[in-house]
Amino acid sequence: MARTWATSGVDLHLEPAGPGGLRRGLTDALREAVRTGRLAPGTRLPSSRSLAADLGIARNTVAEAYADLVAEGWLTARQGSGTRVAAGAPAPSATPRRTPPGPAAGPTAARRRDPGRPTHDLVPGTPDLAAFPRAEWLKAARRALNTAPYHALGYGDPRGRPELRTALAGYLARARGVRADPDSVLITAGFSHALTVLGRVLRARGVRAVAVESYGLAPHRRLLRDAGLATPALPYDALGTDPEPWGDAGAVLLTPAHQFPMGTALHPDRRAAVVDRARRTGGLVLEDDYDGEFRYDRQPVGALQGLDPERVVHLGTASKSLAPGLRLGWMVLPPSLAEEAAAAKGGTDTVGVLEQLTLAEFISSGAYDRHVRSSRLRYRRRRDALAAAVAEHAPDVRVTGIAAGLHAVLRLPPGTEQSVVQAALWQGLALHGLAHHRHPQAVTEHLDALVVGYGTPPDSAWGAALEALCRVLP
Repeated sequence: MARTWATSGVDLHLEPAGPGGLRRGLTDALREAVRTGRLAPGTRLPSSRSLAADLGIARNTVAEAYADLVAEGWLTARQGSGTRVAAGAPAPSATPRRTPPGPAAGPTAARRRDPGRPTHDLVPGTPDLAAFPRAEWLKAARRALNTAPYHALGYGDPRGRPELRTALAGYLARARGVRADPDSVLITAGFSHALTVLGRVLRARGVRAVAVESYGLAPHRRLLRDAGLATPALPYDALGTDPEPWGDAGAVLLTPAHQFPMGTALHPDRRAAVVDRARRTGGLVLEDDYDGEFRYDRQPVGALQGLDPERVVHLGTASKSLAPGLRLGWMVLPPSLAEEAAAAKGGTDTVGVLEQLTLAEFISSGAYDRHVRSSRLRYRRRRDALAAAVAEHAPDVRVTGIAAGLHAVLRLPPGTEQSVVQAALWQGLALHGLAHHRHPQAVTEHLDALVVGYGTPPDSAWGAALEALCRVLP
């Protein structure tokens, strides 16, 4: 049977009209589609036969247009690979903008980039996504899917799949010192989802405020405020966050193992004090254990939850250890809170079943431990390279908060943070100043610093990103 236009190949919308004939019109239409970014580098184009049939023109016309654009460098054509948009095709034209103040010529001006399109990403919060263990994850997914009962693909328990809750209870007990059983574990679609659920539970219990750290993530404070909860700031000093001024807040949100972004561990006296305060007041401690697996120069700091599982909610995710796009997180809840949290999450499970089953298999098979250990070595090498480069190129800058985690705090000379962040933007370097993470009512002295995420760039880009960073340091 002859193939029809509906099954002849991939679709490509073009309007090859205009002066100069069909060949010229087609060539111009294709060139414009590449120039504007509608056809991205690497996109495979239809065969000349398919496109000719779609457009109702001669196949030779299409073949000649393709040949013209290959000669110009817009397209590539290889045997077995077809015709594709060239990897080095010119980027979409940008809207003209004013030249920033300063010299208009020279190597420094040439290196300037559009701040909206960074060349190097050193924003904290994301691991090296190029290092995601695709092969091992795929093996785990196959095993999980092959062995899953058919009813696992139904709507499911709002607490999450029992396979994952069981695997996490064992892993967290072994690796983080968490005291948990599967019934106390609730699976969530990441930390933000968990905090949204907890906000509903706390508000329903009559809580009016959740105390937070002076430095932290604004989106987390916003989620709590969206739940109707105030977010007063706690003081921060050399010992970490001070829980004493907790006031009448019904709960406190902390990052005790590795304070974000300052990078310190909560002092043992403060750890004991915050749990004791929760016991005396009937409050709750929300423990954000966002990167507890990654430590380098110290013994691992166990989870705060191990001190009192009745008063501490332990929250974790796979976002730093694997990838945020998995949307997999968990809470280990006090028994008195477990049913309320499951009800607040909803009547059915809202997290993908296949992802849950795969992570359960990934943990149970030992692949998760192997991945964490290899990642720890890779990130430690990056951290060491960062510290050495800063010491050599910017001796007035002090690197702190690097005993664990995926980011470092670079203490700058007073009054220089804003200018360094602006210089970084024009060097095509995305990073955060410490002020970006400061609570509007922070109870601590103002510090000039950069928060540099060294986990984000792939290995191939890390050296160039480090060089760009050193260029902007005072």
